[in-house]
Amino acid sequence: MDSVHIVLWIVTVALILVMLTVDFVGHVRKPHAPTIKEAAVWSAIYIAIAVIFGGIIWGVYGSQMGTEYFAGYLTEKSLSLDNLFVFILIMAAFKVPREDQQKVLLFGIVVALIFRTIFILLGAAVIENYSWVFYIFGAFLVWTAIHQALPSKEEDEYHENALIRKLRTVLPLADSYVGDRVFVKVDGKRMVTPMIIVMIAIGSADLLFAVDSIPAIFGLTQDPYLVFAANAFSLLGLRQLFFLVDGLLERLVYLNYGLAVILGFIGVKLVLHALHVNELPFINGGQPVLGAPEITIGTSMAVIVGTLVVTTIASLIKDKSDRKKQLESVQG
Repeated sequence: MDSVHIVLWIVTVALILVMLTVDFVGHVRKPHAPTIKEAAVWSAIYIAIAVIFGGIIWGVYGSQMGTEYFAGYLTEKSLSLDNLFVFILIMAAFKVPREDQQKVLLFGIVVALIFRTIFILLGAAVIENYSWVFYIFGAFLVWTAIHQALPSKEEDEYHENALIRKLRTVLPLADSYVGDRVFVKVDGKRMVTPMIIVMIAIGSADLLFAVDSIPAIFGLTQDPYLVFAANAFSLLGLRQLFFLVDGLLERLVYLNYGLAVILGFIGVKLVLHALHVNELPFINGGQPVLGAPEITIGTSMAVIVGTLVVTTIASLIKDKSDRKKQLESVQG
């Protein structure tokens, strides 16, 4: 099992590198704005690869690991829609030309993979040695779910963080974009284009998203390999998905509520799991609370899928109703 697992790690990393190379050489190297058809085809290809990969996991390691992978993948994919909304705001705020947006997104994906891999390894080490961290992860996810269900009034605007504001003061920044180039010479002086600011903004946003998503997926599986694979495959199709859903995300009016339900559910699942492996002396005398219900991965999968289906259908019905009312108002 262990030797096969090591081989699978190597194969997975190699597959990810191949997919990133295809992205760079085949799509990003030549700046262009993807058509809806191109984005749809490649989104379908990346989803198919993720599904086939999950099928292999299921066939080789059994239904338990297979279900954990798919539950993790679906959760990360749904959370990535929230990422995309922020990416759209960042692109609009920095006025990035549409044909140059692919390079920024690919950079963001690579940064996200690096950060999340580090977080996954750290998280696995912490969980292995300190079971009480499940209490913290669970409480954090419940808090995040509440925050997700109560979006701020400023969610339609992007505000630069302290890092970006500081970079503006220290970097020799050119006045405008020069294609998708990051460095450029102006009057013999080497300068950076606004593209570097956008890339760092996307990267720092990815870092914040990882803080939410990593505890969420550890609530579904504690296998570092499955956590890594589900994260990687959910991220790799993000660039194509951006161009496919750009302009359509606003129709998912109940997305934040659906994500809140998923995060809240996983948070409760983590707290219950923490009770089962309890070592804190002030809870049940430091002994596991065996009477606490245990939520199975099958139940988790059903809740995640059911929530996404209900959220999507309810959002589309609401959007259709709103558009009809708006049309009637204009005609009336």
